[in-house]
Amino acid sequence: MRVGMIGLGKMGGNMATRLVRGGHEVVGTARGADSIKELESHGGEGAPDVASLVAKLPAPRSIWLMVPAGEPTEQVLTQLLAACSAGDVVIDGGNSYYKDSVRRAASLGKHGVRFLDQGTSGGVWGLTEGYCMMLGGDRAAFDHVEPALKTLAPPNGYRWLGPPGAGHYSKMVHNAIEYGMMQA
Repeated sequence: MRVGMIGLGKMGGNMATRLVRGGHEVVGTARGADSIKELESHGGEGAPDVASLVAKLPAPRSIWLMVPAGEPTEQVLTQLLAACSAGDVVIDGGNSYYKDSVRRAASLGKHGVRFLDQGTSGGVWGLTEGYCMMLGGDRAAFDHVEPALKTLAPPNGYRWLGPPGAGHYSKMVHNAIEYGMMQA
């Protein structure tokens, strides 16, 4: 599978590397040139910006966002909307607020772009151990990206949980439990 990865920090960079090691082709972009070079050193392909990344992927495209929640995600989604086509799949793997994910799915859906909100757990250990992923959104989009999900996750480490917002809602609950346990 050929996928795009926007944001090549600790999580996104390691996810891209895990995908490459699993036999997928990854095109990645980030604000820093060093992050792009790091992906290239693992066998991925770099792109200087979002529009170039989209141009390097076959339709229907599968594009992960691993950028900070809030305004950075909004900015990247605006760039993607200008470059993507109907049928493309955009996955927000950051810690976005679930109500934002519901809104984003509706907004992108008006243009035929399918949206998945993905709560992602695994931190820096995800590269070796895998990422647990909770997804909400378009079921057909989930099915389309499932080969990459299988590579990213440990056995039984991912699930489609329902409509838009379900993935990020589940991640919010996960974080509340995890941080509560750490404080205890």
